[in-house]
Amino acid sequence: MNVSTRTRDGVTIIDLEGKINIGKGDLALRDAFNAAVDGGARSVLFNFERVKSMDSSGMAELGAAHRKMDELGGTVSLTQLPMNVGEILRMTQIVTVFDVYENEDEAISAMA
Repeated sequence: MNVSTRTRDGVTIIDLEGKINIGKGDLALRDAFNAAVDGGARSVLFNFERVKSMDSSGMAELGAAHRKMDELGGTVSLTQLPMNVGEILRMTQIVTVFDVYENEDEAISAMA
């Protein structure tokens, strides 16, 4: 799992790549999110464009990120969900707590 973070128009974008699975991928997602929040981010966009798969630990980390940001008065959104990841998020209904955007430009214009 590879994670990189960048900022665009006041939105912190966390680019995810690989498998978000228990033990490594979920921890990388958590660490990147916490570092962004600790750095003052209040609008975070998870970019799933290069994610191959995600298990329940990844979903748990997304839920924790949403709860933490909600407490801080910020937002967490998702973009470019691959079909398999989107299906899992819809089946578990976790996707209902996030704004989901087709692409980064759409997300940035809505979040900035």
